[in-house]
Amino acid sequence: MIWSNFIFLSFSLLWLGVYARGDAVDSKPTSNLVDDLLYSIAKATDCVSCHGLLISLKATAHLGDDKFVNALISICKTLKIQDQDVCEGIFLGPGPIIAHDLRSIPATGETSNRFCNAMMGVCKQPPVKNYTVPFPKPELSSLVVKRTRPSRRPPFQVTHFSDIHIDRDYAINSEANCTKPLCCRAFEDQTDPITIPAGPMGNHRCDSPTRLAESLFQAIDATNSAFAIFTGDIVPGAVWLVNETEVEKDFATFLSLTSSSKIPIYPALGNHEVAPVNSYPRNTSTGYEDEAQWVYDMASEGWMKWIGSPAANQVVHHSGSYSLLVPETKLRIISLNTGFWYKVNFWLYDSTESQPDPNGLLSFMVSQLQEAEDAGERVWIMGHMPMGGGDVFHDQSNYYDQVIQRYRRTIVGQFFGHTHADEFQLAYSNYSYQTKDTATSMSWIAPALTPRSGNPAFKVYDVDPDTYEVMDMKVYSSDLSESGYQENPTWTLLYSARDLYGPLIPGGLDTSSALTPGFWHQVTEVFEKNDTAYRVYDLYKRRNGGQCSAYEECKERTICGVRAARSQNNCALLQRGFGFGRTVMGEKGSVVDQSLRYAYEQEECESVTISDVLVAMVEGVGEMVFGMVSNLFFRWWVNRC
Repeated sequence: MIWSNFIFLSFSLLWLGVYARGDAVDSKPTSNLVDDLLYSIAKATDCVSCHGLLISLKATAHLGDDKFVNALISICKTLKIQDQDVCEGIFLGPGPIIAHDLRSIPATGETSNRFCNAMMGVCKQPPVKNYTVPFPKPELSSLVVKRTRPSRRPPFQVTHFSDIHIDRDYAINSEANCTKPLCCRAFEDQTDPITIPAGPMGNHRCDSPTRLAESLFQAIDATNSAFAIFTGDIVPGAVWLVNETEVEKDFATFLSLTSSSKIPIYPALGNHEVAPVNSYPRNTSTGYEDEAQWVYDMASEGWMKWIGSPAANQVVHHSGSYSLLVPETKLRIISLNTGFWYKVNFWLYDSTESQPDPNGLLSFMVSQLQEAEDAGERVWIMGHMPMGGGDVFHDQSNYYDQVIQRYRRTIVGQFFGHTHADEFQLAYSNYSYQTKDTATSMSWIAPALTPRSGNPAFKVYDVDPDTYEVMDMKVYSSDLSESGYQENPTWTLLYSARDLYGPLIPGGLDTSSALTPGFWHQVTEVFEKNDTAYRVYDLYKRRNGGQCSAYEECKERTICGVRAARSQNNCALLQRGFGFGRTVMGEKGSVVDQSLRYAYEQEECESVTISDVLVAMVEGVGEMVFGMVSNLFFRWWVNRC
């Protein structure tokens, strides 16, 4: 029986290799090359066998970037993972970076484990390396004595928007139900009759048309906010078509759309503001360290009108990060390029050297926080990617959390996007004892403009003019299902956090109290006991009817994720599972049913990435071989009987 299955498997792999050679791209890889890769992919069912796959990938990478890229394109097309143009574009940009990584690291070890985790969905993230972030001064006990309470003066308003993903190539009446990861474009190979025409203001399978972005900025102006914060991602999700020229044009479109804005906008770089997507090299990537400098130069010049010359200069020299004091306030904003802590930033795998602080961003953050503490300022930290998600390196999230805990009395808010969801994350002084008294910091995560992840939405904060704490958070949204949406979207108040959740906590919320981390921890306790309250949160999270199909499992993991601004404590799924009935392990070691494997993905930032395609390759080869072997075995069994 074992030998017969082995024969069937060998036959299947041989067939796949022949098929792949027949469907290769113009610059065809050798037959043995594709065969070896297919065989290694089929066996990559766990961390150990993923290392075997890396050996084959490394061997291919040493043959040159072109052979490496063409081999992967060939397999992508063979397995029909994506349309042919997507298979080509998805590997042409980042493929050479990944080939560089593989040539630079061994096939086994910690870095390879990280690579397998991020790129192919197997291997757990290694344990956090012990590292203590250096601080210029210890925390003074005198800071503990007094904390300014919110004033009774009227709050001022601040708008928070994110993930606008403006699609300059959005084509009205094009196919909204296409075969690509992103639709509503006039793709040359989409020649069938239109089934769902793209409306002028967007579709849930598509990114934001320019007219929708114009509507957003008009709605923001109507809020009479003092300023706005934008937590990144301008470029659309058609990542297989993105190059430097496209990013520059998208960035220019954003600047043009905001040129008439009545208020300053303080931005952060997203993982899409670079080409290839996600690719911010470290300054240790010798010969490649300046590959993203054009992004920093572009952002510095474009943002200068809002952030001023000193901060714009910091953008150039601190990898897209900056710090500024908001005029006529004692509020400092520190904007960080979180791309250096992102698991699918391909440049973070080209060395086995331990680098706890890539490009010195934590050091920059600490220096600015110390200046703020010395000056008696309060601080908002902003960036694209929240630090508690499954797509963050556990090490960097841990070190970032050390900074948050050290300056917890100076930091009064953190603001992120990236997940496309209306949600939040809490940091604790003791993650093993999570209470309202140990909750130390709050991360506000903004929903997206792009309809791809639900109805378009943005947030408006009521901010105390003395403490700079958030007194209320209001979400405004526009509903694609409304009859007049495609002519003129109406932005309406979806809910007020104070009005919705304040009455639910024990004793209610005092009128003079801010929405503190302790308050939000109490809200999570309400979620645990009150299904109605949780279902409302789940409904508003995506503005599209809620996400929990396996309700109790989803609820438990969602609450765990909310209480985990440090990613190592997030028990939502941190890896994807696929093929051969494989189980998926949660962070705490619990087995999660396969039907839930995608329910807890931490972000929807991408429409498709190279890591998605690599995961699909492993799944596709495995399931194809499994299906063929099963079919052959079934025939053998019938004949035997």
